[in-house]
Amino acid sequence: VEPVLSKGNNCLDAAKACNLNDTCKRFRSAYITPCTSSTSNEICNKRKCHKALRLFFDKVPPKHSYGMLFCSCRDVACTERRRQTIVPVCSYEDREKPNCLNLQESCKKNYICRSRLADFFTNCQPESRSVSSCLKENYADCLLAYSGLIGTVMTPNYIDSSSLSVAPWCDCSNSGNDIDECRKFLNFFQDNICLKNAIQAFGNGTDVNVWQPILPVQTTTATTTTASRFKNTGLETTNNEIPSHNDSPACANLQAQKKRKSNESVDTELCLNENALGKDNTVGVSTSHISAENSLALPTSFYLSTQLTLMTLALSLSLSLSSSVL
Repeated sequence: VEPVLSKGNNCLDAAKACNLNDTCKRFRSAYITPCTSSTSNEICNKRKCHKALRLFFDKVPPKHSYGMLFCSCRDVACTERRRQTIVPVCSYEDREKPNCLNLQESCKKNYICRSRLADFFTNCQPESRSVSSCLKENYADCLLAYSGLIGTVMTPNYIDSSSLSVAPWCDCSNSGNDIDECRKFLNFFQDNICLKNAIQAFGNGTDVNVWQPILPVQTTTATTTTASRFKNTGLETTNNEIPSHNDSPACANLQAQKKRKSNESVDTELCLNENALGKDNTVGVSTSHISAENSLALPTSFYLSTQLTLMTLALSLSLSLSSSVL
């Protein structure tokens, strides 16, 4: 049962909202039990606790899971509740703090931890020249990668109740010559401005503009539309005109299309005549060409008919002479 006094405690309000959601309440209860129950040899069963925590952040909607983990606070009571969200005594703390580089090596031996740590380094990469201080300009991906580490050997948590600094349960003691590398690894958690801005923006509700990356919508849409349009219409353009090339008229293109469909030969003469008739500046030339062809055709027929007439007359005369002689 949650306390009645919840005014001004956003983390307490988030816990109450989780209890009103069936999915959140069920998976929260599923990790509270193994993360708080004790056994004879240890405070809790850390393996079962981690598994239940992974299920909680994998199955519960971010509205509720993030609401409990990244809630905005103005007092110590709120920040302490936020730090206790994952039951740190079981899931986070241990008897001794290992070296961070050794912890990283242990993480790399497990495929779940290895892939999630890689996602965290990629999606929470700081960038000082970015508006959001994140290289990918995407708070959602950073928070998702961070919460994905919870329930692994690299489980992070808030290191105190006075800041948004987080870290896995490790330090850089006994690092030897690798002290710089170890500090760089640890600082990626503790002093990560990208992660801090993402947590703060979600808690304050100001993360709307940087929740998703800005994509070149117009360019992508125009390119996709044009590509699909040419894919669907083939040789046709947007206004259904047959495209023509500089070295061949529209008629030739039409004939070429017919040839591809029916494997027939292209009527080049017809194409040339149609092209000539279709252009204003060549109408006269084309007409005179056709007239010349017609004028040549008339004398030829005339000569043929004359020859037939003469042959008929000659035959008639020869028949008349033959009859008179007889």
